[in-house]
Amino acid sequence: MRDFSHDHRWLSLNTATVRKQGDLTAIIEACARHGIRAIDPWRDQVAAIGLERAVRAVKDAGLDLSGYCRGGMFPADAAHRAEARDDNRRAVDEAAALGAPCIVLVVGGLPQYSRPGSAASKDIAAARSQVHDGIAEMLEYAKQAKLPLAIEPLHPAYAADRACVNTTKHALDICDALDPARSGAIGVALDVYHIWWDPELIDQIARAGRNRLLAFHVCDWLVPTKDILNDRGMMGDGVIDIKSVRSMVEAQGFAGYSEIEIFSNDWWTKPMDEVLRTCIARHRTVV
Repeated sequence: MRDFSHDHRWLSLNTATVRKQGDLTAIIEACARHGIRAIDPWRDQVAAIGLERAVRAVKDAGLDLSGYCRGGMFPADAAHRAEARDDNRRAVDEAAALGAPCIVLVVGGLPQYSRPGSAASKDIAAARSQVHDGIAEMLEYAKQAKLPLAIEPLHPAYAADRACVNTTKHALDICDALDPARSGAIGVALDVYHIWWDPELIDQIARAGRNRLLAFHVCDWLVPTKDILNDRGMMGDGVIDIKSVRSMVEAQGFAGYSEIEIFSNDWWTKPMDEVLRTCIARHRTVV
């Protein structure tokens, strides 16, 4: 396993971690100030400053990307499926312009939550079928841009409104169905917040192998958790054995960035520089 204790060259910042403290330009400037070498920006943050300006800011700062958040939200009624398709194609175009190595997919849950205005449905099996079909269609477009798709399985608590793909096994089943040759066009983004509890995790990470492991995200699970979405912990403040999970992915040959992604009403109130200093310190000692 790589030694992170002496530097933070393999730390990437998911820009949602400090989204309340400044716009994408300010975040990029802060990362450069702290010697953070990579980011994973969100589409709304890119849109707020404009794609061309975002591309220029990333290039001028000499930053890598560890991914681009996010595509997905596939389930919808018939009237909104074309909207989902077109939006995901735009996400691919943006990711390619920014030089992202993959686009992270949060696949969506029940249609009314995935695409506002869609007719309500409680049929989660149908939603999962739409996810499969939506990824298949997006994959053909993404292949033209040579941009891999990274399915992110989310904790089961998100099944209704964010992602009805909730285990690494389910995500890999989709990968195997759509890309049996393991071409590298599709894989998984594994976030310890969502997968740490899974009793099949070791076997499924081994099943993924290097070819399917496209991104690795870290934060922590607090006990108690006050808000399932916006009360994620700084690494070391919760119950996840992060080093153990990292050892699993690195045993398969993953050598990419450890991407810090923290949605936290608490950390969003702190100064950006304080958050980044803490991220760096915890990356060295906990990740």
